[in-house]
Amino acid sequence: MSLKLGFVGIGRMGKPMAGHLLDAGYDLTVFDPNKSAVEALVAKGAKAAESPKAVGDEAELILMSLPTPDVVTEAATGAEGISKGSKARAVIDLSTTGPTAARALAEGLKADGLGCVDSPVSGGVAGAEKGTLTLMTACTDELFAEVEPILKLFGKVTHVGQEAGQAQLIKVINNLMSVTALAIASEGIVLAEKAGVSGETLMNVVNQGSGRSNASEDKIPKYVLSRKFDFGFALGLSAKDVRLCIAESEALGVPMIVGSAAKMLMGIAHTQQGPDADLTELIKSVERLANVEQAS
Repeated sequence: MSLKLGFVGIGRMGKPMAGHLLDAGYDLTVFDPNKSAVEALVAKGAKAAESPKAVGDEAELILMSLPTPDVVTEAATGAEGISKGSKARAVIDLSTTGPTAARALAEGLKADGLGCVDSPVSGGVAGAEKGTLTLMTACTDELFAEVEPILKLFGKVTHVGQEAGQAQLIKVINNLMSVTALAIASEGIVLAEKAGVSGETLMNVVNQGSGRSNASEDKIPKYVLSRKFDFGFALGLSAKDVRLCIAESEALGVPMIVGSAAKMLMGIAHTQQGPDADLTELIKSVERLANVEQAS
């Protein structure tokens, strides 16, 4: 394809998404400090760059999948950022940074003459690998018409608005709702276990009734009851997403009582398990508080 793309951030999410672009035939230039991740994509036909700016010197549209707002800002508009590249004209941010950071990013890119596509994703590593992610995208109609065919390679795309930050708001609300479902399911399992009812029995009944959720139907059976804890999303990153949502609610004066309770439990788990623990290890902190050694 004649359109040249770039990708900055070849992590667990970025690597498979970049792979889909190569499979579709796009000319792709990539950057990540992790050289082995870059080399794997170079073996598939990508070109390696030495900095985000170097990606911007080669590509017109550059996608980013990065862990935190600060890293996103530096990669996009820093001294060696994408916006300093000679060919870059728009950035597609697939990261989760929150509405405030997304608005600031759009302003920074605009100052350097670049467009911004706010397009966080949901669906985890498995969704990235399969191309079944959910993408919420905010940008102008004109820019959306150009990037939609690219984003569709990753999954289902919904144009949620014209302004940067609108997609991020939906994403952090989604993530808070997801974590809250996991938290209450984890507490329910520990309660059942301590009362002599297996977690598996509880989930079998719940999933036939009104208490079912993505957590009870997917995360709990696959990653918690199995004790594998390999869902593939770090507890620290999830805690960051929850904080971003609560911060936005506080800025807008919207009380989130249940969400704040989930944030508290996430904070405990983050302290006890560490930021690199799998999100599904949240239940370990509930077990510790309840003096339940192991949910089977």
